[in-house]
Amino acid sequence: MNKENLTKKLKEEGFVNVYEWHDEPDTEYPEHAHKGAAALYILEGGVALDIGDEKIELREGDRFDVPAGKSHTAKVGSTGCIFLVGEMIEGDS
Repeated sequence: MNKENLTKKLKEEGFVNVYEWHDEPDTEYPEHAHKGAAALYILEGGVALDIGDEKIELREGDRFDVPAGKSHTAKVGSTGCIFLVGEMIEGDS
């Protein structure tokens, strides 16, 4: 997985802010929503998302698009996680 190519792809899709984010093992995010759409590529590790009635396990190489306004929670796996994040609204993730 080439981070530079993924960054370029997200920017071409209209994501105004693209950055790498690192989470420690077992980090938990309480229920929240974003004003604009966001996209996550998992570069290393994994994360579990609860979004609506869905439970989604993401691993290295996976992409997930978080719809604007959709409430969700997240729990990082036991080895931590490195994400490439794309935001439609800067500072919204």
